[in-house]
Amino acid sequence: MVMVDETYLPLTLYVPGITDAQFQQFCEKYPDYFLEYSAEGDLTIMPPTDRKTSSRNAMIIFQLMKWALETGGGCVTDSSGGFILPNGSRLAPDAAWMSDQRDCLHSPVPEFVIELLSPSDRIKVAQRKMVEWIANGVELGWLIDPYSRTVTIFRPKQSPESRKDLTELAGEGAVQGFLLNLIAIWAI
Repeated sequence: MVMVDETYLPLTLYVPGITDAQFQQFCEKYPDYFLEYSAEGDLTIMPPTDRKTSSRNAMIIFQLMKWALETGGGCVTDSSGGFILPNGSRLAPDAAWMSDQRDCLHSPVPEFVIELLSPSDRIKVAQRKMVEWIANGVELGWLIDPYSRTVTIFRPKQSPESRKDLTELAGEGAVQGFLLNLIAIWAI
């Protein structure tokens, strides 16, 4: 058993070959933390986020859910909804959307993910996570950095595109018609 001191979080441990059952046991031992596992064997233990980040994420989820309800399709998950990716990683995006064509309960990956940086996040780790999402079948990903007011857009077979000081960001592809109001995110 690993003793976890919040002072050192996020913490990444190298635990190659972990099974689904072992990962589940780890999650049950540390119910107050968020855990993710990479295909390379990195187990990341993250603390709960701060209230500002939580409020920003709630605003993102609200906007994405409103769009999904108005367009009549798909399902939305928040940061507590994890996915087991085809490469074996176990990740949970801050927000995700899956169309009705993908089985919301059993799809290995959503079409669209959003990651929102918090004070404890490391930008390089978040960028690698976005690349992993795309490599495993996600069609569009947004990495939102509220501290620099930058959104980096990830798409398959393209280099990431960073945009700064946007007031809104329009979805494309599977989420064509979704418009994220960033003024509300930056204001928090």
